[in-house]
Amino acid sequence: MKKIKINDIEYEVVEDVGNCINKDEIEYLYTSYFDDYDYICGDYSYEKLRLKGFNDKNNKNVNKINNIENYKKYLEDFCGYKAKHFLIKKS
Repeated sequence: MKKIKINDIEYEVVEDVGNCINKDEIEYLYTSYFDDYDYICGDYSYEKLRLKGFNDKNNKNVNKINNIENYKKYLEDFCGYKAKHFLIKKS
């Protein structure tokens, strides 16, 4: 499985639709806010990268909005049709 390192945290690439992972863009938007999330989703809207954090159901910080089980629903509801997107998971 492909891996990527962002701010000294190693992530596994779970999904990369459109071959859109750009480490420099992710690092530019990444803040310590994302450190507590198990997953990071990135999607391109109007050619701009947006990041969203998700958690496993066993994470104490999980709630309906950031539950990884709702990842596909998030893509359907908040991302453009067939938008380039990726999902990375902390190793």
